[in-house]
Amino acid sequence: MSKKIFIFDTTLRDGEQVPGCQLNTEEKVVIARQLEALGVDIIEAGFPISSPGDFKSVEAISQAVSEPVICALTRAVEKDIEVAAQALQHARRKRIHTGIGASDYHIKYKFNSTREEILQRAEAAVRYARRFVDDVEFYAEDAGRADDEFLARMVERVIAAGATVVNIPDTTGYCLPEMYGAKIRYLMNHVSNIDKAIISCHCHNDLGMATANTIAGILNGARQVEVTINGIGERAGNTSLEEVAMILKTHKHLGFHTHIQSQKIYAVSQLVSRMMRMPVQPNKAIVGRNAFAHSSGIHQDGVLKHRENYEIIAPEDVGIPQSSIILTARSGKAALNHHLRMLGYQLSQQELQKAYAKFLVLADNKKDITQDDLREMMEGSQARTHKPTIKRLQILCGKPLHPVATVELAYNGYLYRASETGNGPVNAAYRAVDRILNKKIHLEEYLVQSITNGSYDTAQVHVRVEHKGRTYNGFGLDTDIVVASVKAYLNALHAAPVWDSLIGQVNSPNDRIPASLTEQQAIKLNHTY
Repeated sequence: MSKKIFIFDTTLRDGEQVPGCQLNTEEKVVIARQLEALGVDIIEAGFPISSPGDFKSVEAISQAVSEPVICALTRAVEKDIEVAAQALQHARRKRIHTGIGASDYHIKYKFNSTREEILQRAEAAVRYARRFVDDVEFYAEDAGRADDEFLARMVERVIAAGATVVNIPDTTGYCLPEMYGAKIRYLMNHVSNIDKAIISCHCHNDLGMATANTIAGILNGARQVEVTINGIGERAGNTSLEEVAMILKTHKHLGFHTHIQSQKIYAVSQLVSRMMRMPVQPNKAIVGRNAFAHSSGIHQDGVLKHRENYEIIAPEDVGIPQSSIILTARSGKAALNHHLRMLGYQLSQQELQKAYAKFLVLADNKKDITQDDLREMMEGSQARTHKPTIKRLQILCGKPLHPVATVELAYNGYLYRASETGNGPVNAAYRAVDRILNKKIHLEEYLVQSITNGSYDTAQVHVRVEHKGRTYNGFGLDTDIVVASVKAYLNALHAAPVWDSLIGQVNSPNDRIPASLTEQQAIKLNHTY
């Protein structure tokens, strides 16, 4: 039996069903092209009959990529199949993915039908799809909870009707790995024509076992896996492409292989996260920002001595330049010495001991220790402890006006104020902050997430900025999305060396004015941009 595992990516279909993560056709084409470069074998491009937009997207992707099979989803309904075939007409390699419920839950409560009637509908759908394409995949929805004997009958009959691939979805994420693996093994042993089709795994993550179930399926005979980038998808999501690909690459003794170009995984992950406006959780396997970050002193010492002490995957293998040795109060002398050496400081053991004592004091007061903090520590400068805070934020926007933001910040006993226009209220506010700083800050990432429901939603904003070759992350929470955005921006910039050069704009008698300032200098400072 072949050891090649076909990667069926459904980011643009099942993954896009996440609330708030919808993509337009142009965005889908961009992602599809990157999936092609990644080495995906099949791209499920959409559900054409569901909307004109989905039809257009399947059609556009069919024209934009040439190597992967382009797949369109349907129900076991003739009109669905006809529309899917029309959307796929320009695809070089095309597949129709049709199916129906297999569990008694679906047969009774969803279709109000009988097992025999469902079998007949399944066969008819496959035969009809074969009129349009040679490659037909059948999904037995909710197979995870289906009776194995009935499921085997269904699989046998749809293969006889012309299905080339049969998908065994754990639609509700119900199965344990042993259960799901046993189900695939049962089909391999009890379906007489199983050699005429590829068995596919489509596992959901409701109980956190999507990837484990998928691997169990492979070990028991499945040769296609249905996955998404970052594991996005309905409810708790789908099996992660990056997890399956790297499990198979890491466990070479299993003998399986894919065509995934693993060095491109991280870039595609970031692209999908940005376009779908869905942050990747920091502790996400393979692609989370903490996946190759070490903050424990014991772990840091082990990694610095020999990477494989604590890393089973080289970060470069998934497109991440290097591991991160994060400096926190839990870091040891080895990690501190590593960072100081990168900055050019060569310390004796006695000097390192003294530096480490200073470092622990700094780390207890500041969560994010940067290279600039270390330089200040080594040069005897006082680390930045003051945080800029919003004193006033006023936005004027609405058609036909250009958005205008006035931002007033308090920092280290001074007030700073600026007004700016922008292409939206957040952009205007960020430009006003940049004007206060007299610096153009490069915004690398801006993500908004609602963390409560109803009319009093609280927005969480995450930003990533770049300054002098370094990146800084910031988070902000507020019921006002613009306020949350500015809080996040200021939070990201707090660690950056952009504030200490400010003298301060005096706007109130209570503001502290340095004694060295002349009256003319004070007047010059007391203005609004």
